Amino acid sequence: MGKRKRYEDPPAEGAGHAMSYANVVKIFTTSQEPDYDTPWQAQNPTSSTGSGVVIAGGRVLTGAHVIADGNFIQVQKNSDPNKAVARVEAVCHDSDLALLRVGDSAFLEDVAPAQIGDFPDLRDTVSVVGYPVGGEEISITQGVVSRLEVQKYDHSQRRLLAVTVDAAINEGNSGGPVFKQGKVIGIAFQKLEDAEAVGEIVPAPVIRHFLSAVEKGPVPRVPGLGVSSMNLENPTMRRALKLGPDDSGVLVTSVEYDGSAWGVMQPRDVLLAIGGHDIANNGTSRYRDRYRTSFDVVLGDYHVGDSLELEILRDGARQTVQLELKTFRDLVPRSQYDTTPTYFVYGGVVFQPLSLDLLKTWREWWDRAPPEYLNLYYTGVRTKERQEVVVISQILADEINVGYEDFFHEAVVAVNGRLPRDMRDFVQQVQSAPGLVELTTSRQGTLIFDADEVAEAAPRILDRYCIPRDRSTDLG
Repeated sequence: MGKRKRYEDPPAEGAGHAMSYANVVKIFTTSQEPDYDTPWQAQNPTSSTGSGVVIAGGRVLTGAHVIADGNFIQVQKNSDPNKAVARVEAVCHDSDLALLRVGDSAFLEDVAPAQIGDFPDLRDTVSVVGYPVGGEEISITQGVVSRLEVQKYDHSQRRLLAVTVDAAINEGNSGGPVFKQGKVIGIAFQKLEDAEAVGEIVPAPVIRHFLSAVEKGPVPRVPGLGVSSMNLENPTMRRALKLGPDDSGVLVTSVEYDGSAWGVMQPRDVLLAIGGHDIANNGTSRYRDRYRTSFDVVLGDYHVGDSLELEILRDGARQTVQLELKTFRDLVPRSQYDTTPTYFVYGGVVFQPLSLDLLKTWREWWDRAPPEYLNLYYTGVRTKERQEVVVISQILADEINVGYEDFFHEAVVAVNGRLPRDMRDFVQQVQSAPGLVELTTSRQGTLIFDADEVAEAAPRILDRYCIPRDRSTDLG
């Protein structure tokens, strides 16, 4: 048998001859998203395509959104019409990156892996490569780097370092590589809304951080600081907080329970520097001594479990503190993937934790979801007493809940007079309550159930509405 030909890396952009980009592959995903309207079942399967790039170790680097909630994944080379089955080796939904491993180890043997390059500079010319919908052949579009700063990633709602390029990122080539001089300097992940032919890419530093996190453990995550803050551009505010003329920073307004800063920082602290980077009064830092962007860009250089040094001003006194970085956790969780919804059915009332996924069951949720829910999403803070918001998502009509029809889309603020800490605590409180169970809602509503009557009604309610279990598997 003759030696298999090996496709080489593409030459530098502008080299004047054809570029094959043989290491750029097309990804086919069959996914099945959960249904937060009826959390005991999933939506119908859907098919989609994306792009990826072969890197060292015979792995395929792509966007997490390309394979999110995926049940079946295949990859296809530009040189071969046949597809190979792949599985997810690692995924970080925070930074919208994923690694795939092809089941047939020989499938990618003839493909030279792409190398990861460096952080680009403004005005650099780059090539966005992938397989946009509407055709079978590879597509190459050139663009220019126009901005480097912290942006909100649509997939995770996290604010991380991103690069804006003046090149189209369309459905299908999302997840594909962006090349500069033959090396991958980013992964295409979203297009900029209200702008034509402008897209955003996950830059090389974030990719390298993801790959190093994969080596540390099976679930790479980007840590969170666990504080809310406000800028200190007002001179009266700075004087009141005892900042000197050469001091600058941001005011800590709240600290999330059990987050990275819990027990280390407190409200009314002034955060002066993070990880050796001074913070300006407008909430920015100079990143890599080149670019000024949001101060929390530094978190993208750290792993969960790392130690981070902070400089703070407390009551006019400077302090240097250390904290251990933890995962990012909100009172109302942002988008979740590769998991099923949490729910509990009691007396025909469906309870769920409030989350962005639940909010998205409203079309144009940011405008049409209940104002109480939106306020909790945008400004709610995790406390020791309340770490999740338990809400009534719907009422399944039955004789046991007659008269309670209008209480859906309200938060539960008390079970027999006590605030539930989270969903698990709520279920435990309800099930351990003897006799009558009284639920109080956020709009002063009251629902009272007899525990014995609820137990008797449960089988008929579940059978009537074709619900396999009265709770999600994570609740026992």
